[in-house]
Amino acid sequence: MGIETEKITGLVKLLPKKELKNIPSLKKTLEGTLPRTTSEIVETMISGSINLDASDIHLEPEEEKVKLRIRVDGVLQEVIDFEKKIYKGILSRIKLLSGIKLNITDRAQDGRFTAALEDLPIEIRVSTIPTEYGESIVMRLLNPKKLIDLEQLGLRGDLLEIFKEEIKRTTGMIIVTGPTGSGKTTTLYAFLKKIVNPEIKIITIEDPIEYRLEGITQTQVDPAKGYTFANGLRAIVRQDPDVILVGEIRDGETANIAIQAALTGHLVLSTLHTNDAAGTVARLVNLGVKPYDIGPALNMIVAQRLVRKVCKKCKKEREATKEELEKFKKFLSDLPPQIKIPEIKEGLKIAQTVGCEDCNFTGFKGRSGIYEIILFDDEMEKFILKEQSIAALREKAKEKGMVTMYQDGLIKVLQGETTIEEVERVVS
Repeated sequence: MGIETEKITGLVKLLPKKELKNIPSLKKTLEGTLPRTTSEIVETMISGSINLDASDIHLEPEEEKVKLRIRVDGVLQEVIDFEKKIYKGILSRIKLLSGIKLNITDRAQDGRFTAALEDLPIEIRVSTIPTEYGESIVMRLLNPKKLIDLEQLGLRGDLLEIFKEEIKRTTGMIIVTGPTGSGKTTTLYAFLKKIVNPEIKIITIEDPIEYRLEGITQTQVDPAKGYTFANGLRAIVRQDPDVILVGEIRDGETANIAIQAALTGHLVLSTLHTNDAAGTVARLVNLGVKPYDIGPALNMIVAQRLVRKVCKKCKKEREATKEELEKFKKFLSDLPPQIKIPEIKEGLKIAQTVGCEDCNFTGFKGRSGIYEIILFDDEMEKFILKEQSIAALREKAKEKGMVTMYQDGLIKVLQGETTIEEVERVVS
């Protein structure tokens, strides 16, 4: 039977496929599906990726074949190679589903569709770009199951208490920073889940809306219609909100409006792309925000990364090496006294990865956040008025008790949650 396509509605209804529990089973099922329809191939690909908690599906044309890879726990894993003639049907199917023009192949296009798995609607963002050997597709899976509570973020006990206190405040700004894919939006929505109630008005402006949360008003930017972050934020302020979530601060205009909103009686939550917490102030200054506005507006800066957790089903323990013990001693010697860690001595046990069917033979399953925060008080406000360098602010924050992301990662190693290699892969 040849490859077929069907009439597309922008909605894919998926049947549960419990057997798609790891990469080998997904590969085996896809190999069995290939003689059938394009629809079955696409649905199997999406169902398996959802079962494996993948965040992205990559289809990458090469000279002789097209490679399917999926990103699980932040790392791409190869699944299967398709023949070019089969991929042609897959490409058309996905383009039709996501509202992308079929006859345009020489420029990038974006679209979206919904996959319904039983009662769980999963938004899928689609991006295509032309490459040397054909169009490449990346599909981002926006799974509402990833809308988690504050307690599930992997926070240390002291950080969890700080976060709970900070989100009780009614004015000011909380910025979460980190690279793409570091869990910033998940953290912001964990904040919103904790504070949403009928007595306050919460409005978001996002690109795109990644999670649906009952009890809040969510809006999505549409530059083609003039609804940008800056214009949308101006309109939102006139809607009498108590809490505003700005998906991302990308330009000076948005930054300044958000800062002014924080200074005039609103709690503003947003994200920014910087390497660490200390880089946030310099980034805001570069965007044109006045230093004398930054200190009074900011309540807290959170920098974060996601590290893979050692698979509980197959992990083993081993003794830390001499070099590892020295690393623990060197970087954890100046922790604040309230943070308790195991004694670092010879014979210390740490987790070792093994690999099993449950974790796709990687030794890791699931991810947890590692964090560093800067809290703003009168002393910090005065400090950034005279000194905005990243290095100086980092040292000042450490003086005031900041635990760096690297230190937080090493603490998780001591707790048996991850490995030194994984922490150092994520945090240079």
